[in-house]
Amino acid sequence: MSVIILIELNGSEVSASSRAAITAASELSDSVDALVLTRDASNSSSVSQLSGINSVKMIVDDSLDNVNVEVASKLIADVMSDYDYLVAGSSTFSKNILPRVGALLDVQPISDVCEIKSNNTFVRPLYAGNVMATVESSDETIVMTVRSTAFEHSGDGGSASVETISASMPSSSSEFVSLQESESERPELTTAERIVSGGRGLGSKENFVLIEQLADKMDAAVGASRAAVDAGFISNDYQVGQTGKVVAPKLYLAVGISGAIQHLAGMKDSQVIVVINNDPDAPMSRMADLVWQVDLFDALNELNAYQV
Repeated sequence: MSVIILIELNGSEVSASSRAAITAASELSDSVDALVLTRDASNSSSVSQLSGINSVKMIVDDSLDNVNVEVASKLIADVMSDYDYLVAGSSTFSKNILPRVGALLDVQPISDVCEIKSNNTFVRPLYAGNVMATVESSDETIVMTVRSTAFEHSGDGGSASVETISASMPSSSSEFVSLQESESERPELTTAERIVSGGRGLGSKENFVLIEQLADKMDAAVGASRAAVDAGFISNDYQVGQTGKVVAPKLYLAVGISGAIQHLAGMKDSQVIVVINNDPDAPMSRMADLVWQVDLFDALNELNAYQV
């Protein structure tokens, strides 16, 4: 059984979700390769150093600076003739590409795998994580994404060989226009060890500044519930939940969040959950390790005034 990992790069760095995919792939086979679509051949150095990778397959072309999903899916489907599995981390990048690869290969992709039972049997969440389904695939080629919070992240220390694949670029009916990325000096939400997350209980965008102040004090990332995002307190880049970002920090501090199922699905794997909420019966309070049952503004003002 041979496996190829679709590597997602952030600049020249390998994403955390791709590192989790390598760990998952190692449970399927001892033969794990990496596939990189890039315009810069020097990106091979960071990938070749990953532990658990036998070889790195590079497709290098100037048009792959910002990967067109139509082009990427066709390139990947062509490579799959030599592999039994295509594995990628569960991210916007892979979720945009892998379903198209599945369609080209005429197989059913399996998303958000949290556990590998055997070479064709996997566990994945349904209904916002309230049900864990065990699914068995009969496809000859298995295409899957894995949830990065469910697997250890592969480290460095490898010395994989690098091979550049010669491929003609497929035609596409769409083209890249522009990319607008949010910039922040705070830790990235999906990889942060500490997260301070605010909900609708903050009441306004002006009050949400208290969450940002506390996050800066704790060197933490800022998160938000969907209700806070929908109310315009903060942009959807910070949304935690089933339709936002899935996180698993060492500490998750939830302020003014009642705990809708959608939100709980995105942070329930956090190691320690602390809740500031005056409702002890809120779903978030019931799943917390510690509940501070006070007025959230009193709590935030006290925490922000505390001198370390």
